[in-house]
Amino acid sequence: MDALGELGAIEGGGCCRLALTDDDRAGRDLVVTWMQDLGLDVRIDAVGNVVAQWGDPDEAPVLIGSHIDTVRTGGRYDGNLGVLGGLEVIESVIESGVTPARPLAVAFFTDEEGSRFAPDMLGSLTYAGGLAVEEAHDIVGIDGARLGDELARIGYLGPHPCPGRPPHAYVELHIEQGPVLEAGGIDIGVVESVQGISWTELTIEGQSNHAGTTPMSLRHDAGYAAAAIATFVRRLAEEMGPPQVATVGSLRVRPDLVNVIASLATMTVDLRNTDESALQEAEQRLAAFFPKVAEAEGVRIRARSLSRFEPVVFDSGVVDLVERTARRLGHSTMRLPSGAGHDAQMLARVCPAGMIFVPSVGGISHNPAEYTAPGDLEAGANVLLQVVLELAT
Repeated sequence: MDALGELGAIEGGGCCRLALTDDDRAGRDLVVTWMQDLGLDVRIDAVGNVVAQWGDPDEAPVLIGSHIDTVRTGGRYDGNLGVLGGLEVIESVIESGVTPARPLAVAFFTDEEGSRFAPDMLGSLTYAGGLAVEEAHDIVGIDGARLGDELARIGYLGPHPCPGRPPHAYVELHIEQGPVLEAGGIDIGVVESVQGISWTELTIEGQSNHAGTTPMSLRHDAGYAAAAIATFVRRLAEEMGPPQVATVGSLRVRPDLVNVIASLATMTVDLRNTDESALQEAEQRLAAFFPKVAEAEGVRIRARSLSRFEPVVFDSGVVDLVERTARRLGHSTMRLPSGAGHDAQMLARVCPAGMIFVPSVGGISHNPAEYTAPGDLEAGANVLLQVVLELAT
């Protein structure tokens, strides 16, 4: 974990390895080297997903996976734990001399975060057949780069087909990224489902003008319209109540000068809920608010969907197995949904899937201060090992 964390290291102990950047390539190269050191059959597909298998390459494996890309101000645990935990499990099985009935495999999927190329979970979505390879290649990132070109540039435009072959089952070990387990003194989170996610990008066009000479009643202020939407989004989540959450995570105005009314604002709105009908209600209420702001302020608002995924319920057999295994190993457990999106929700489309959570100190994630204690990492990896062995028999 620490060795991988040094690649793209930022102040405070965190990481910045945006998907398909040079730092991401360095991380990929390191993990692939570790895969090769174990003698695994390493395959890279057309969107850069890397799957390394131990055992019969023609048989569907029990797949362990996650991602190694990060947000710009990320920590060392998000995603990385699932991949390196998978490597540790396979290495432990090899060293033990045990030969499971089914092969084992570990994978890292491209651009899970979606921070550079939307949507999030892009690699696993394509692997599961939810996004065409050609469409994925043509996605343009926040820096103007084309995904297919960046895959080729860093040497991860692989020869293997995508969608990929469905595994026999999929298990993902992950930090909770929230405060629930730590607050309850719980060792292992048994993840039953993943929230639905709706990402929208808004472009607001107003009129640039002098901040001192333009009367308030004659302004067409894109910055004000953006602020009105941001406060509405917060109020919306509060009115609907848990588990509805809503976030404006990106907001930029132009010309971005202290004495000039903003002529343009671009912003994102992230809506999440475990209930599909409630998520649709939030989307509808947000969409109904745009025309009111546009008319009142005399601006134009254009909305573009960046990502939309319905809530996912994991396979009950895998969920029960995680809970049963954790308790057998002496750990306290709690069933809970995931508030964050994960590659597991995409793999759930094609095979039985489930997740194992370990506590996050302070509930902090997507932050250099992200931390999970070594004992919790070990507990999660041991549960993962036993779950995978059970699924492989």
